[in-house]
Amino acid sequence: MANALDTFCGQSYGAKQYHMLGIHMQRAMIVLLLMSIPLAFIWTNTGHILVFLRQDPEISVEAGNYARYMIPSTIALGLVQCQIKFLQAQSNVLPMIPIAGCTAALHVFVCWVMVFKSGLGIKGAAIANSISYWLNVVLLGLYVRSSATCKETWTGFSKEALAFDGILKFLRLAVPSALMFWCVIILCST
Repeated sequence: MANALDTFCGQSYGAKQYHMLGIHMQRAMIVLLLMSIPLAFIWTNTGHILVFLRQDPEISVEAGNYARYMIPSTIALGLVQCQIKFLQAQSNVLPMIPIAGCTAALHVFVCWVMVFKSGLGIKGAAIANSISYWLNVVLLGLYVRSSATCKETWTGFSKEALAFDGILKFLRLAVPSALMFWCVIILCST
């Protein structure tokens, strides 16, 4: 659904309505946060769903455990995708390289600690993913907030992002975008 930001942010940037990039990003973040609620419900019940679909019960239980511990990462992934689209619309991609590199380097250590040293095993792997995604969100957020290159495009949180008509416009583009992306994934996996 964050792919809709390619259109909204690109149009606003091209029209020199720079403050609207931040509004669009906030709107997308709100929608993706709300979408994470039903996704969390599905992931909470993944083990039961897999058993219902006649998958191996032992593997289904482990997959369900992993999915439950991955729920915080779904929220962070939605937020980081919005931040990435926001920066890409401005051709401001270079800062993402050291931030992603830092996150990836720390992920190796965090994963090792959470999986092997803590004894959490597969649950630790999911927790490590969540920590890494949230670290990426925080680092990108700090960059957007403090960078001179985002001064015109990020003016802080705005009530304008909560406008119902703006959210509907976002959904009109985001839902078909998500369905198209989903179809491509299904076609490529077959």
